[in-house]
Amino acid sequence: MEIILKEDIIGLGYKNDIVTVKNGYGRNYLIPTGKGVIASKSAKKVLAENLKQQADKLAAQKAEAEKRAEALKDVVVEVVAKVAATGHLYGSVNAATVAEELAKKGIEVDRKIITMRDARKVGDYEATVHFHKEVEVKVPVKVIAENAPVAAPVEEKAPEAPVAEEAAPAVEEEAPVAE
Repeated sequence: MEIILKEDIIGLGYKNDIVTVKNGYGRNYLIPTGKGVIASKSAKKVLAENLKQQADKLAAQKAEAEKRAEALKDVVVEVVAKVAATGHLYGSVNAATVAEELAKKGIEVDRKIITMRDARKVGDYEATVHFHKEVEVKVPVKVIAENAPVAAPVEEKAPEAPVAEEAAPAVEEEAPVAE
């Protein structure tokens, strides 16, 4: 069944796209909720006429999307999460978490336009932000263990090891006195 989408649906298509879907999905969900209409010949002609009239408006929307994408160009999202001893997260890092972290940096992005696989381990991931049909930005996401910053100062204390070596000979010197 061919459907003309009336709004963006991530994973299916964008507004004014003609997509092929299963009959039940079209009849039971897309059409009743107003997210799509049946792509008849007359509906396709109306769509073509509307696209001609809205060409300037669509160009402006694309320019706006490119401007918003430029703001995310060099952004790296770092998420601090609780981690089990095995390296697995308690919960997961998903699109909603990425949207929250971007909001903390002053960049408002709707979580519904972000796609990414749920991160369940510490490491580097990638989230895709779909601003427009032709404008998508890939944002690197680093998942860091909550107690990782504590481990870094411990490594900084490693140069103090020579002090411990000086203490060790003093213990050995005391041992022969005790015999």
